Amino acid sequence: MTAVLRILLRRVALLVPLMLGIVLFVFLVMRFSDVDPASAFFQGANPTPQQLHDFREEHGLLDPLPVRYAAFVADLLHGDLGTSALTRAPVIDQVTTALPLTLQLTFLGLGIAVVLSLLGGVTAAIYRDRLPDQIIRVVSLTGVAAPGFWLALLMIQYLAVDLGWFPTGGYINPADSFTGWLKTMTLPAFALSLPVAAQLTRIVRTAVVEELDKDYVRTAIGSGLPPRVVVGRNVLRNALINPLTVLGLRVGYLLGGAVVIETIFSLPGMGKLMIDAVKNGDPAVVQGVVLTTAAGFVVVNLVIDILYLLVNPRLRDATT
Repeated sequence: MTAVLRILLRRVALLVPLMLGIVLFVFLVMRFSDVDPASAFFQGANPTPQQLHDFREEHGLLDPLPVRYAAFVADLLHGDLGTSALTRAPVIDQVTTALPLTLQLTFLGLGIAVVLSLLGGVTAAIYRDRLPDQIIRVVSLTGVAAPGFWLALLMIQYLAVDLGWFPTGGYINPADSFTGWLKTMTLPAFALSLPVAAQLTRIVRTAVVEELDKDYVRTAIGSGLPPRVVVGRNVLRNALINPLTVLGLRVGYLLGGAVVIETIFSLPGMGKLMIDAVKNGDPAVVQGVVLTTAAGFVVVNLVIDILYLLVNPRLRDATT
């Protein structure tokens, strides 16, 4: 068994206690919050104390916490995230409806961030301490300092309201109109991705500069290989190891930032679903969205770990 496979299996094995810990944390936070599931279910109906008691007894809310946690985990294993107090519909149905849009926004933003950071970071490294590098440094510092919601508002004002290039909000399914989908997703994706792109640009620049200063690069160029071949084939592959690690952490920012961005642009994704659930006092939906988002973050980081192992030559070539 190679070292890569052994490390990968260890990462996968760690997902079980990690997910159980996340589920336990969410379970405890929701149980000790001020939101009463029984009162939320009967909101606006003025239930009697007996009705509230019967509801809590029927749904196991009077059981000890360990018993409730075990039942909660068992329900999750069967794909049951609970029932919405507002719509009386299974939470899993609302999550599966909203999740595709959030994934579209997150991965579109991730793709934009990766492309911009590679272009900016590599260019700055090649032209280090010269004008292109100085311009990219200023732009990346500005991007790091600019919050996503502020960028979203600026884009709406200037690109949507003043120039009319994009809609101010709303969503069009790509199956109905790909062009309409692209127009509705461009501003949210850029607002979400630019702060991440700015951070990754600085990391990519540092990693590429360190790699360019190594002896094998000078040797390869001195032997007659074109610099673009050396950079594209060797330098970039080796320099991407550290940025990949940071990229996994930034995915959490993208998923969390989608909550605010979706609300600003009126996108019916997971963020808007959770905001509406909080405003309407629907704890089951809030719980379902948080668990789904956390699970997505864990899975994406596992994928980043796999990519890290694939691009790291020391781990890829190691054997037991």
